[in-house]
Amino acid sequence: MSDEVNPFESLQEQIDDAAGYLEYSPDVLDRLKNPERVLETNLSVEMDDGSIEVFRAYRSQFNGDRGPYKGGIRYHPNVSRDEVKALSGWMVYKCAAVGIPYGGGKGGIKIDPDDYSADEMERITRSFAEELRPLIGEDRDIPAPDVNTGQREMNWIKDTYETLENTTEPGVVTGKGQDSGGSAGRMEATGRSVMLTTREAFDYLGKDIEGATVAVQGYGNAGSVAARLIEDLGADVVAVSDSSGAVYDADGLDTRAAKDHKSETGSLAEFEGASEEFSNEELLTMDVDLLIPAALENAIDGDLAEEVQADIVVEAANGPLTPAADDVMTERDVAVFPDILANAGGVTVSYFEWVQNRQRFYWDEERVNDELERIITDAFDELVSTYESTDAPSFRTAMYVVAIERVATAAEEAGIWP
Repeated sequence: MSDEVNPFESLQEQIDDAAGYLEYSPDVLDRLKNPERVLETNLSVEMDDGSIEVFRAYRSQFNGDRGPYKGGIRYHPNVSRDEVKALSGWMVYKCAAVGIPYGGGKGGIKIDPDDYSADEMERITRSFAEELRPLIGEDRDIPAPDVNTGQREMNWIKDTYETLENTTEPGVVTGKGQDSGGSAGRMEATGRSVMLTTREAFDYLGKDIEGATVAVQGYGNAGSVAARLIEDLGADVVAVSDSSGAVYDADGLDTRAAKDHKSETGSLAEFEGASEEFSNEELLTMDVDLLIPAALENAIDGDLAEEVQADIVVEAANGPLTPAADDVMTERDVAVFPDILANAGGVTVSYFEWVQNRQRFYWDEERVNDELERIITDAFDELVSTYESTDAPSFRTAMYVVAIERVATAAEEAGIWP
């Protein structure tokens, strides 16, 4: 694993790779490679013992040419300015890739939430919401959950914003609980889009998903849902991992039982349904038909990519491959289906949630899943059409060609103020 590669530089390199297949001037590309603004703030919050702690927090608004800024808020010790810039940029091109009318944003607090009580996390979250108040709104910037955040934090942000603004505005955030205006199907959306991308990828490549072997690195919401839904297609999920390590069984794991074990114990360690345990890195280099990196960015660097034995990689995490790893995978003819398509289910159903909030009319889960499937499969078709027509070296480059063209066209149509 590489923790030295700057994710923002990775994003810029991906844009440059795709730009070679488009005809845009350097000044246009420079605009598409950098955020419009970044909030960096210090949150001073009282702890349960009466002491004051200060937390560094960020919100990057990368590009709003196609609509309001959209993107999650993560709580993690590694949150940094460059990380949120990169993640906000990936959101721009993710939204454009699947054709939903959003720009891209991302935020985070540098914190390990396991070190704080629920009351402390509420005060920290509400403090951040107060700082975000001038920037966010259902027509401006719409936060959502990300790493170590969920419905609870979104409900706190929504309540803080509505209280301070003296309004009712459920569309100010997405990823809320359903009783607070959330959408059916939102919790499974990211994992579902990974499954849909996998299904379409196997079909396009002429491979049978029935009996295919699968390894999933990262068993949070996205990874566990993707594993379960891909198992339901007939694949054998032989290995899954979390921060404690990986569990393996050659005959296939029971993905539901593994998730239950993790929920009950806090980790996958000592899962009785597994025959072996080993490291995360060993999982990434297993000889399987499909590898799903579903943890954090930079999980696979150039050196590790030389050892990856999977035939197909579908990215559930944001930026799990470094640019060097991408180059290696391309040279080795490993089919990598990029994050900006594969994990776009989360933002797509967030868009559905926002639409429902605006209309005050809510859909059932079947409609949500049907609409999500249509959007992901249409985007996949656009991906392979562009891949074949441009002779792009990888599916990632082809997807960026589609996305960059849509963002650049929106910017051109809007014009530049003097």
